[in-house]
Amino acid sequence: MTEHADSATVAARMERRWGTVSIGIILALVFMAAYIGVHQGVMPQPRVETVDPRTLHIAGEFIESNLGTAAEPDGSVTVRAIGQQYSFTPQCIVVPADTQVTIRATSADVIHGFLIEHSNVNTMLVPGYISTIVTRFPAPSERLMPCHEFCGAGHEGMWGRIKVINKAAFAKLAADQRRMTCVAQ
Repeated sequence: MTEHADSATVAARMERRWGTVSIGIILALVFMAAYIGVHQGVMPQPRVETVDPRTLHIAGEFIESNLGTAAEPDGSVTVRAIGQQYSFTPQCIVVPADTQVTIRATSADVIHGFLIEHSNVNTMLVPGYISTIVTRFPAPSERLMPCHEFCGAGHEGMWGRIKVINKAAFAKLAADQRRMTCVAQ
């Protein structure tokens, strides 16, 4: 009987040890998840691009002649845009269907929202920072692009649009012009 009692005591002690080890592992994982969540919430993004909002139209990537859609050598498309009270420049953007589109946008004055309906594009344009969004539009369509962040008294009138055209029409347009907007079409 003592042999059975000793083995039961040993088994109970081993179960407590493994239970303690299991709880320790769970607590360590919870602590690590909490630490990483707080750290990422407090620290800036790993790749932050800045720009001087006072000189957007004068020098650099966002000068007037560089805004709109540009076809890249690798077949992708880059769109550059600026949000400013109370409009987007360019007001209408043309892009090809079923092609990777990189949108690079910033704000000249206050925080603006940048949303393209029925897509994964939904970000904020903050003065001094460049927002980069990569998306793809599956088929030709026309989509609205409202500012969804209150930016002042004229906010409700801050709308733009995206015109998605087929690849062949876009290629023809790109052959004729370096930068494209709906107005040029």
